[in-house]
Amino acid sequence: MKSKKNFRPESLMMSYGYKPELSEGAIKSPIFQTSTFMFKNAEEGKAFFELAYGLREKEQDEELGLIYSRINNPDLEILEDRLALWDEADDCAVFESGMSAITTAMLEFLKPGDLLLHSAPLYGGTDHFIHHFLKKIGVHSVSFRAGQNREQIDEVLEKTGMADRLAMIYIETPANPTNSIIDIACCREIADAHQTEESQVYVAVDNTYMGPLWQHPLKHGADLVLYSATKFIGGHSDVIAGACCGSDEVMKRIKTLRTFLGNMASPHTGWLLMRSLETLKVRMEQQCLNAQKVAAFLNDHPKVTNVNYLGLIPEDSSDYEIYQRQYESPGAMLSFDIDGGEKEAYRFLNALVLVKLAVSLGSTESLAEHPATMTHAGVDPDHRREFGVTESLVRLSVGIEFIDDLLWDLEQALEKV
Repeated sequence: MKSKKNFRPESLMMSYGYKPELSEGAIKSPIFQTSTFMFKNAEEGKAFFELAYGLREKEQDEELGLIYSRINNPDLEILEDRLALWDEADDCAVFESGMSAITTAMLEFLKPGDLLLHSAPLYGGTDHFIHHFLKKIGVHSVSFRAGQNREQIDEVLEKTGMADRLAMIYIETPANPTNSIIDIACCREIADAHQTEESQVYVAVDNTYMGPLWQHPLKHGADLVLYSATKFIGGHSDVIAGACCGSDEVMKRIKTLRTFLGNMASPHTGWLLMRSLETLKVRMEQQCLNAQKVAAFLNDHPKVTNVNYLGLIPEDSSDYEIYQRQYESPGAMLSFDIDGGEKEAYRFLNALVLVKLAVSLGSTESLAEHPATMTHAGVDPDHRREFGVTESLVRLSVGIEFIDDLLWDLEQALEKV
């Protein structure tokens, strides 16, 4: 008889972590739309709260009991168990938005006086939080660019005069919207060189662009992997959510702060994301196939001056070595510069028929937007241009439509430029 098989994540997305016998035999998890849960007796309630507030360690095989949906809920617990499988994480926490996940992680591991080292460019919301909110509470920050090596990043740190206060390295790779890539292992080396027995330096990676399928930051030295689950994980433009995965140690801290901030996802959000996880792999694979053909088409078009796509990284570049080591696919996100400026970019966007003019990404439908005046409008204009977010740049999230229809739409829109 064959030994028990270790099923792959895509096989486990339909059933892992769910016990039908606890829900009248329902093959799919119900929506546990409840605020509170009943204890069998007062002693059980006491035991549940002791664990929830960290008053004692869990006994062997003991699980955190259901108390209150701000702390835990079956829909969230099942979803978190399944999401953790993709990154081979110890634990996962789901939030009501991607920014909730990002801000909770930063607030938990950064305090006044600390230094945050981050890659640039970043998603506009993250950039704003770092440079406006964190600055207000006394957290310092400094950025580095894709393509800078270890020595150059060390120099950036030393110039701050606060290298000894480094507490977190936060990176977005590939970067939104330029697809610039950052070496996670290099960031881990920098973190290790600056941490002490008293103070750890955490590496956090926004993995939204790759979803949980095409890059696994924890394997390359990250402590935290963050997602806007609205994007590929949700995949249908009908839910807002975020997620954070990591070790038991860091996730215990994340979940504790989440409880007190109250930014956990709702049971209905959890249920919707469970549904989406069942088709995650097939959706993302089709999106990638389409994106590769779209990138090739745009790369050969006379009205396109530059295409940012992982599948087009030159093999003789240093980025290609990182790409081969760190990624499992070129993904479904790309950006490109139209020959001209804002006016030409707007003409293209306004002429699209099948591709929708909207922000967000990773869903079944293809979406296009103008980063400089939309998602990254709040980023300092000089910084935008420095990192390649120009007035001629268009970001494209490729969906699962029939590829010939997509290419027709892009072609006819480019004709209007």
